[in-house]
Amino acid sequence: MQNITGDKGVLKEVIRDGSGETVPPDSSVLVKFSGYLEHMDRPFDTNWFKKNPKLMKLGEDITLRGLEIGLLTMRKGELARFLFKPNYAFGTLGCPPLIPPNSTVLFEVELLDFLDSAESDRFFDLSPEQQDKFPLEKIIKVAETEREFGNYLFRQTRFMDAKERYKRASSVLNRICAMETEKDKVDAARLLVFLNLSFVCLKLERPDRALAYGRKALELDEKNAKALFRCGQACLYLTEYERAREFLVKAQKEQPFNQDINNELKKLASCYRDYMEKEKEMCCKMFASLNSHSSKTNLEV
Repeated sequence: MQNITGDKGVLKEVIRDGSGETVPPDSSVLVKFSGYLEHMDRPFDTNWFKKNPKLMKLGEDITLRGLEIGLLTMRKGELARFLFKPNYAFGTLGCPPLIPPNSTVLFEVELLDFLDSAESDRFFDLSPEQQDKFPLEKIIKVAETEREFGNYLFRQTRFMDAKERYKRASSVLNRICAMETEKDKVDAARLLVFLNLSFVCLKLERPDRALAYGRKALELDEKNAKALFRCGQACLYLTEYERAREFLVKAQKEQPFNQDINNELKKLASCYRDYMEKEKEMCCKMFASLNSHSSKTNLEV
């Protein structure tokens, strides 16, 4: 095993190589792990079988010294085995009743993904005046990090939390006064955020807000199929069938073979047909009631 710390306190064996950069300090990581005591087959702690593992921040959610050191050597997709001596694990006291004193522990860790949130954290700790002095590239990176956090929360079905992250990204981008040469970069970042906000508002059953954000996206790219699709979905939810059809047909024109768009058009046709049948039924009942009332009046006369 590789001696990471030089004192054999943390030893590492790579089971499967990862790719890209190693995990930066202060990142938030998405990992699967199992921790074992020596000569034990069952883990004393594991999240390996969780469908949606929690995103954890180094130094806050991950406090085991050896595990933090080990993660900083890993790349996305990597699977590794670590051996932590007591001073890099639970120390001389252990963690009763599970971990005896002076225990050496083994961890198997898979790094699924990580988000470098250090720049974003530093940015939001600054005053508004200091934030305005940040270079454009760094501000866009902060917004991208917030959007990625939102995407992670969205996948966890934590839609309200995801919305807050997307709104933070939007607020950062709205403060930028970009020159004409930089406008395309800022608009591209804004477009992605507005699309995310539109989608999450649909999940939160706020079609009015979903439509508003979809329209903001179309102001940046009037032929964007995803923005047209989101607007169509929102209008369908609001039972504004003509507007829904207008948006969805435009979306289909941009992406004729998109199955989601085609399915939404079928759904629209079905909803509109049901709506017209109910309208017809209501009209029939109304006229039947009027005819009945008229007959009674004639009898009374």
